[in-house]
Amino acid sequence: MAMMLKKGYLILLLLIILPRFNTEAQGIRIAKLKYNGGGDWYANKTALPNLINFSNKNLNLNLAQEEEIVEVGSRDIFLYPYVYMSGHGNVVFSAEEAENLRNYLIAGGFLHIDDNYGLDEFIRLEMKKVFPDLEFVEIPYDHPIYHQKFSFENGLPKIHEHDGKPPQGFGLIFKGRLVCFYSYESDLGNGWEDQSIYNDPEEIRQQALRMGANILIFAFTRD
Repeated sequence: MAMMLKKGYLILLLLIILPRFNTEAQGIRIAKLKYNGGGDWYANKTALPNLINFSNKNLNLNLAQEEEIVEVGSRDIFLYPYVYMSGHGNVVFSAEEAENLRNYLIAGGFLHIDDNYGLDEFIRLEMKKVFPDLEFVEIPYDHPIYHQKFSFENGLPKIHEHDGKPPQGFGLIFKGRLVCFYSYESDLGNGWEDQSIYNDPEEIRQQALRMGANILIFAFTRD
């Protein structure tokens, strides 16, 4: 049984790692997470395409130009080294979906949860289904995720104001590995959107894009 489990995890790891090397034809693919519960998982439609374009241009990455859509319970989630989750409202993971997401993260996948205001009370409960024994912990400012290509000495940048709270980066750490990064009270995705949507100053947009690029690089290169 132990050998079967080891083989199973090896297959999961290969499903994640192999697409990283298939960069010549289509580029590395990243995905947006589709979930149930009624929340607008589809929010920020121009966000990931703009982050992809920024990262390809400024970090010499070879990301596929358009993001994919992947459901929480789909085996296809193992094809993506980085999965982005956002929205404003309710989130519900079934037991099977929670198990699938857990297996993906244990096997080497990376989930970025981006609070688009109103997500917090739901996602904390649902991630408890994924990792019942783990708690979100605040990521210290000296963590590598804040110091990749771009350095953020004070952690997450503040992009949009909601409740007057400071931006915070939380994480789920499994066996010493940051498997899920949760950007709270920052609204990075809104900063990635087309400038015409929110009319954010260009410097604010650049901060959001730089932090997003850091998260991508961290997801691709962490041990």
